[in-house]
Amino acid sequence: MNQKTHRLSVIKKIIRSEYISSQEELIERLEESGVSITQSTLSRDLKFMHVAKIPHKEKGYVYVLPNSSRNDIGVSTNLSDNITDIAFSGNMCVITTKPGYASAISVPIDSRGIHEILGTIAGDNTILLILREGFDIDILMEQLCALFPTLKTL
Repeated sequence: MNQKTHRLSVIKKIIRSEYISSQEELIERLEESGVSITQSTLSRDLKFMHVAKIPHKEKGYVYVLPNSSRNDIGVSTNLSDNITDIAFSGNMCVITTKPGYASAISVPIDSRGIHEILGTIAGDNTILLILREGFDIDILMEQLCALFPTLKTL
């Protein structure tokens, strides 16, 4: 196993088994596991692995891997409750969330691989979905409602 593959494997193991809230904390845990890493390399690795941060009741925000299924009491189990609005304009869709939830909500959207969506951009409380030309709004909403049932009520 090459150095990068090993490093990514250790990062995944730590994020899956612990609530890590900062790069400094993750670097410390990596060093305890025998992996020496700079902050800039860790930042590139986290981006490469599509790691996101989601709100946590006690730690503020914690790192999660895509397709992570943490249903712990400390993590909001129903992200859908944190979506406040959805609006369309041309081939764009804007999803508004409570502050701090946009990134966490965009992770399952990206992971789902919805054909109508070319890409997402998440800020603090806003997600921009860039949609394919001629997208089918009914199919898109069906897919989004499967992920977030409360969208039906907005």
